[in-house]
Amino acid sequence: MTSVLYDAPGPRAKRRNILYSIGFLAVFALVVWWLVTKLNEKNQLDWVKWKPFFTDSRPWETYIWPGLESTLTAAGYAMVIALPLGALFGIARLSDHLAVRIPSGTVVEFFRAIPVLILMIFANAAYSEFTNVSSDDRPLYAVVTGLVLYNASVLAEIVRAGIQSLPKGQTEAAYAIGLRKGQTMRAILLPQSVTAMLPAIVSQLVVIVKDTALGGAMLTFSELLASVRPMSAAYGANTIACFTIVAVIFVAINFTLTTFASWLEARLRRAKKSTGAVLPPAAVAGTAATGAGGGV
Repeated sequence: MTSVLYDAPGPRAKRRNILYSIGFLAVFALVVWWLVTKLNEKNQLDWVKWKPFFTDSRPWETYIWPGLESTLTAAGYAMVIALPLGALFGIARLSDHLAVRIPSGTVVEFFRAIPVLILMIFANAAYSEFTNVSSDDRPLYAVVTGLVLYNASVLAEIVRAGIQSLPKGQTEAAYAIGLRKGQTMRAILLPQSVTAMLPAIVSQLVVIVKDTALGGAMLTFSELLASVRPMSAAYGANTIACFTIVAVIFVAINFTLTTFASWLEARLRRAKKSTGAVLPPAAVAGTAATGAGGGV
């Protein structure tokens, strides 16, 4: 099928695509075979290294679950704080008042330009010097603070871009019927832009979940990835197996987030399509008759 934007491949293009696919699958199979061979040579595929995760509950109770709980706690706090904060700064960047737009833009650009790990380290030092937060809770506070400052700034840009992507006619029509800018933002612009912003917002939430691992690397935060080293030492240096289990858990968490976002986006799109009122034929006929009578 040929359209304005796409030309259907001809016989030669189809054969070429098939050859490319076969070549890719062959290279992929060779890479998998090489990887499995190397792991087997290092005895990393021995059942004894994987057995504790399938026959013993102690690795899960002692290492994996506490690390997963810390990861979800830090990510949850960061999401709950960063989402409304990012929306607030994103809307503030669109303000007509320079006293609001310039400071909010400065804050967003400043924290968006600093790596999240540096923000965590500075937050940890600040909590140590200027607060009474205990040393046990300090890593969690520092990780959440760094994640909030960075990701709220990124989310602010997502919100700003999502609102500005809407046609200007939406704003002009709202002003024409007498709505103020705040009413236009709440009732017209934000509800429409949420669907467009949702994929980017969810991608940033996935980044939040993954970046909790930075706290374990630098701030002794006992998150999921940090549990690999003591778990590997306790069960016979099965580092590959530990990393694989942890990676599967991260994939499952992020896949759940993206799946929920896809479902929510589809639901919002269906809701928008079904907002039009549908009148029965009798009502339409009555309306037409009334209009005709009023014109006599």
